[in-house]
Amino acid sequence: MKVDPLTLLQDNNDITTVLGPMVRYSKLSFRELCKFYNTEITYTPMILAREYVRNSNARISDLSINSEDGCTIAQVGVNNVTDLMRFIEMVGPYVDGIGINCGCPIREQVREGIGCAMIYNEDLLIDMVKAVKDKYGSTLRLETKIRIHENGKPERTVKLCKNLCKVGVDWITIHGRTRTTRSSEPVDLKAIKFIVEQVRTEYPDSIFVANGDCFNDEDMQKIAKITGVQGVMSARGILSNPALFDGYKTCPWKCVERFMYIVTEHGALPFALIQHHLYCMFENMKSNKLLLKELMELKHLPSLIDWLDQNFSFKRHGEEGFAQAVEIPYRAIQQT
Repeated sequence: MKVDPLTLLQDNNDITTVLGPMVRYSKLSFRELCKFYNTEITYTPMILAREYVRNSNARISDLSINSEDGCTIAQVGVNNVTDLMRFIEMVGPYVDGIGINCGCPIREQVREGIGCAMIYNEDLLIDMVKAVKDKYGSTLRLETKIRIHENGKPERTVKLCKNLCKVGVDWITIHGRTRTTRSSEPVDLKAIKFIVEQVRTEYPDSIFVANGDCFNDEDMQKIAKITGVQGVMSARGILSNPALFDGYKTCPWKCVERFMYIVTEHGALPFALIQHHLYCMFENMKSNKLLLKELMELKHLPSLIDWLDQNFSFKRHGEEGFAQAVEIPYRAIQQT
């Protein structure tokens, strides 16, 4: 059953929680995990439209969904109207919305005219949004995820957002950094606030999501309060703590057990990716460093399950106490 993301974002009673698009990591299994812990909207990794519409292998590998995959936005990297419309024809019926990636700063993507390149090619971006909304109207939700232009004060970004609202974009996600700002530098919440306030002078019902530096519940509340947005997106924070939006300051053990159940049921993630997801969770839990080293030396899924059994009270789905523990249930090895 489809879920309207705009309805979630328009709910004034609470902040809408959003899992951001992450290359490799925001795949079906991880999206499903996060939705157990109060994440309302999730994004796929960026899918390259040109590859997807032309290559059957890309269509098999780039998008996985199921009946448990809640409110899901397919994020697309695209640099022309034709590929975008073809992509939407193929993907639109199976997801709850489409997000155009206008924020990825990776050089290879920018050289292709996608990601951050799109905020400097405003006319093309506006044409793409207009083409989609002219054809689909409110039957398809469309978002753009942007960064801030490098010009001291983000007036150019304000103009872009106003034009996007004019042609009917359903909501705009703003990553509060420029294309050259390192992730180690603080997100610019004042810039997001400025953009939101300026756009709402002309489009008072415009919907915004803020992205950047959301690592816990306090961050989420602070970001929403300062910027005035309806939703807050997390990527790096929720990768390490999938229960971030459920109020947990560090990753609870139950995430590990539920994640392992999901990935063994789906059978869709490469082992190295399962391994890295677990590493991020264990590191966030401040697990024993020797165990982290052992984890990364494992070679396949059966050895991982054995390792979990040897070192922890690791419960399976259907077993009493499954996915309930918060603290790490060590067996013999104590945390150092």
